[in-house]
Order: sequence, then structure tokens, then C-alpha cells
Amino acid sequence: MKENHIIVGIHIHNRISNAADVQQVLTDYGCSIKTRLGLHEVAGDFCAASGIILLEMIGAPPKTAEMMSALNRISGVDAQQMVFEHDD
Repeated sequence: MKENHIIVGIHIHNRISNAADVQQVLTDYGCSIKTRLGLHEVAGDFCAASGIILLEMIGAPPKTAEMMSALNRISGVDAQQMVFEHDD
């Protein structure tokens, strides 16, 4: 049986003040993160204060829940997940 695909989306409202705390959580759970993609708006001299990180998770779902709980305890950070199940 194949494992579900778990995607975690993290919205960071103030990247400058929250980046270190978010990075620490991601480092703590790094062995459960298969893919990481960071998105924020950049144009010329402008760099957006908010951003989104998308994670593809592997391993036990309780680890993902622990990580999301730690992220959601950081003020200005919102973590949510999508789960894609296999039919076969």
C-alpha cells in the first residue's frame, strides 16, 4: 500500500521577524521533509514581507501534526495541510 501524499502550506505574515523561528522548526523536522518550495513576491527593489512555503512530507503523519502545531504557535504563521490518498 502506498503512503498518502501530505502537503503542508505555511503562510508567513512577517518573514523578517519570523524567519529564524520558522527555520528552527523546519530544521527540527527536516528528516520528515522530502521537498521544500518557498514563494514570495520580489520585483526590483521590492521584497514582500509575507511568503508561502510548501512542503512535501514523508514518514508518520503524527510527526507532520507535531511540526504544524509548532509552526502554528509562532505568531504570524499559519500552517495547513492537504492529504492526497491513493485508491490502489
